[in-house]
Amino acid sequence: MPEVGSASDGPLAGLVVVDLSTTLPGAQATQFLADCGADVIMVEPPDGSPLREHASWPALLRGKRSVTLDLHDDVDLVRLRILLRSADVMVNTMRPTTAERIGLTNGALSTAYPQLVVATITGWGSTGPFRDYKGWEALVMAKTGVMHEKRGLAPRPGPAFITFAYASWGAAHAAVQGVLAALLERETSGRGQVVETNLVTGMGSMDPYNWFYEMVLERYPGAFEPMDAAYDDQSRPQAYLIFALLVCPTKDGRWLQFAQVSPKLIGAWLAELDLLEELAKPKWQGFPMLPTAELRTEWWDMMIERVGARTLAEWQQAMEENPDLSGELFRTPEDSLDHPQTSHERRAITVIDPDLGPVRQPSTLIHVDGNPLTEVRPAPRIGEHNSALSVAELVDRPTTPDGVVPDYPPLKGVSVLEFGSMFAGPYGATLLADLGARVIKVEPLAGDNMRNLVAFPEAGGAKVLQGKESVAIDFTKPEGLELVYELAKRCDIVLQCFRGKAAERSRIDEASLRAVNPDLAFVTTSGYGVDGPFAHRAAYAPSVGAASGLALVDSHDTGEAPVDLDDLHSRAVRLHAGGAVPAVQSDGIAAHGVGSALLVALYAKRHGRTLTNAVTTMLGTVQQAMIPYNTSYATRPPHMAADDQFFGMNALYRMYRASDGYIFLAAPLPREWPALAKALSPYVDLHADERFVDAQSRAAHDGELTAALTPVFATKTKLEWEHELSDQDVGCVEVVEANSELVLQTDPYFEAGYAVEAVSPIFEQHRRLAPLCRFSRSRTRADAGCTVGQHTDAVLRELGLSGDRIAELRSKQIVGGN
Repeated sequence: MPEVGSASDGPLAGLVVVDLSTTLPGAQATQFLADCGADVIMVEPPDGSPLREHASWPALLRGKRSVTLDLHDDVDLVRLRILLRSADVMVNTMRPTTAERIGLTNGALSTAYPQLVVATITGWGSTGPFRDYKGWEALVMAKTGVMHEKRGLAPRPGPAFITFAYASWGAAHAAVQGVLAALLERETSGRGQVVETNLVTGMGSMDPYNWFYEMVLERYPGAFEPMDAAYDDQSRPQAYLIFALLVCPTKDGRWLQFAQVSPKLIGAWLAELDLLEELAKPKWQGFPMLPTAELRTEWWDMMIERVGARTLAEWQQAMEENPDLSGELFRTPEDSLDHPQTSHERRAITVIDPDLGPVRQPSTLIHVDGNPLTEVRPAPRIGEHNSALSVAELVDRPTTPDGVVPDYPPLKGVSVLEFGSMFAGPYGATLLADLGARVIKVEPLAGDNMRNLVAFPEAGGAKVLQGKESVAIDFTKPEGLELVYELAKRCDIVLQCFRGKAAERSRIDEASLRAVNPDLAFVTTSGYGVDGPFAHRAAYAPSVGAASGLALVDSHDTGEAPVDLDDLHSRAVRLHAGGAVPAVQSDGIAAHGVGSALLVALYAKRHGRTLTNAVTTMLGTVQQAMIPYNTSYATRPPHMAADDQFFGMNALYRMYRASDGYIFLAAPLPREWPALAKALSPYVDLHADERFVDAQSRAAHDGELTAALTPVFATKTKLEWEHELSDQDVGCVEVVEANSELVLQTDPYFEAGYAVEAVSPIFEQHRRLAPLCRFSRSRTRADAGCTVGQHTDAVLRELGLSGDRIAELRSKQIVGGN
C-alpha cells in the first residue's frame, strides 16, 4: 500500500482522505474516492469499524488503509488531529450531538484545519427540527413518504418496508460532489470548508419528474385525475406507462421487464406484438389513456398473452434483430454481474482477499479507455496501517492565506456542454449547476423527450432542466454542427449521453469535439456503453432495475414462474414496485454516478491529466450501488430479508400500527436497547423479561418481542410516539402516507431546508428540491428549469452572431427557441 500522500494510478492521486465513517453512505463515498486513486485512511476503533459487520465489507472498504484510534481517548484524539494536519479531506457520518461531545464540530474543524475540506453526512442535516433524530435509512424513508409510494411491494394494504438504501447512495455521492467541488474551489481561494449533506435530500434526488407532477396536482385541484400508484388495489393497471413498461413472464417462465417508453419504441413494441390492427378498433380509442380499469386490464392481458407465447430465447433473438426492442431479464444481484454487457466491459472483477480468498464484485464506476479506472485493491485488515501515523511521515498542508474570504459558488467559472435526453445522464449535469457551473444543454428543436413525459406542459423535464441554459440546435445540419463546435471551444467539459455509436455518427463524439478544443474534459454516459451486445439498446430505470438485481432486492421475488394468472398479476405489481416507482429507482442512482464522474474528470484536468474515453453506464453504476448485495465470496453470510408482509427486518427495525396509522421503530443496535426499554417502561416491562435480556436472546425471540410491542404502539397516535420516543433518543417516526415529492414541498420540510424557492418561466414561483450540499463558505445555486431554446439567442450572441444571422438560422430551422 502506498504511504500517506504518495502517488497512485488514479486521477485523484495525491489526495489524502481521512475517513471517520461508520455508516453506509460514508463508506460508499470514500470507496468511490479510493477507486479514483485517493489515499483513503479509514480510522476505526481498536475492535474494528461497525462497517465490517456488513457482509459486503470486503468491497465497501476496498483500496483503503486502516488505522485504529479510540476517539473517546484523549491521546488518540491528539493522534487524529495530527493526522488531520496532513489531510485534504475528512469524511464523517457522526450525528451532530456525537460530534459536539468529542469536539469535532464543523466549526472546530474549520478553525483548527483551515485547509481541510470536511464532509459530514447525517440523516436529517445539522439544522432544523429533525437534526437530533436518529439517522437510520428506514426512518428517512418512512417520514418522507417513500414507504407509502412503495406500497405495491406488500401483499396487504398500507406502506411497505424498502430494502435498498437509496437515500444512502444519494447522500454518498452528494458528499463526493461537494468534496470535489470544494477542492476545485480551494485551488483558487487556498481555503478548505465544510460540506454538509443528508439522507433526506439524497433520497429526494432520486425522483426524475414526480416532484412537478405533484406540484401541478396541488396547484390545480380537479384539473387532473391523480394516479399516485401504477396499479389499483385489485392489481389492475392505472398508469398508461404500464403498457410501455410491461412486466410479464415468457413461455418458459422467465420474467422480463420491457422498456418501450418513447413514441418510436412503443410503435415498434406494438408491431412486434402484432397489436396495431387490434389498436385500430374503436374500443381502444385514446390508447394508452384507456378510461376504465376493465379496458386497461383487457389490454394488459393481451400483451401478457403475446409475450407469453414465446420463450426467453425467442425474445432474445427478436431483440437482437430489432434495435427498437428492449427487454431485460429479472436477475439477482450476483447474477447481474454475468450480464452480457457487464462481461463485455469487464465490469465484474475478482479481488483476492488475504483471509477470504476470491471476492467477486463490480469494478470501478468510471472506466477509461475500456478499462477500470484503477486496479482495485483488497480491503485492509484492522489497524494494518497504524505505522502511517508516524509524525515523521506527515506533512502539514499550507495554511489559509490572509485576505477577503470568497463566498462564490464552488464551480463558478466552470462551463459544461451537455448532449443528452431524459434523466439519468442529464441530471448529473444538473447537480453541477447547483454547485455553480454553467450548463449549456443542446436540445433538438422539438426539445428533450423528458419535457413531455407528464401531461402538463414542461412538468416532465422541469427537474432535470434546473439551472441550465437551453440552446436548440439541429446539429444534423452542417451549420448547426459548426455552432456546436464553437460552443465546445468555450467549454471546460462535455457530457455526451447518446447510446452506442450515435454520437460518433453525428460527429459530436469525444474525438470530434477534442479536435476543436484539445483541452476539453469529456464524460460519456448511456444505458449500456459505447459498444458491446447491449450498447445499441435504450435503457430506462425499470429495465436497469431488473438487470441489476435492484427490483428483486426490493420486491424479494425469486423470479420463478407464476402458477396462474392471478399470481402473475400480483407478482407483476410487486416486481414493478421493486424497480419502477418514480420516487426511488435506477435513474437517480445513475445520475449521481454521472455527476461524480464529471467532477473527477474536471479535477483530473485541473491537475494536468486528461481522462480519455471516460465512461459511466446506467447498468454499471447501479451495479456499483448494489455492492452491498452483489459482492460474493465463499463464506459470505446470507442476505437478511424483510418479513413477508414487508413491515421490516426484525422487531426493533420495523413498522408498527399506531392508533391512526403506522410508526417505524429503529433501535436495532444493542447499545440502543437500554434507551428503548426505559422509554417504554411505563407501558411494558422489557427489562424483566428474560427472553429479551441480551441481543442474542432478543434475536431468538424476535416474534415474541414483536408481539409484546404491538399492543403498546396501538395505544397512541403516530406523532405522539414520534415525539415521545425521539425526545428520549430512540429512533421512531411516523410513517407518512403521502408521496415524498409532495411531502418535501410542504411547509415543515421547506422550513427545515429540504426545499427552496425558485422562479420558473412555466411554474412561476415554486418550491424545488434544495441543492444537495450546504457549504460553510461557498454559496450554491437553486435555479428553476427553462423552456426549449430559451437561451438560444443569448448564447449565439456570445459566439459573435448578429441578430440577422440568428434570424436566418431560425428561418432555416437550424436553431429554435428565443
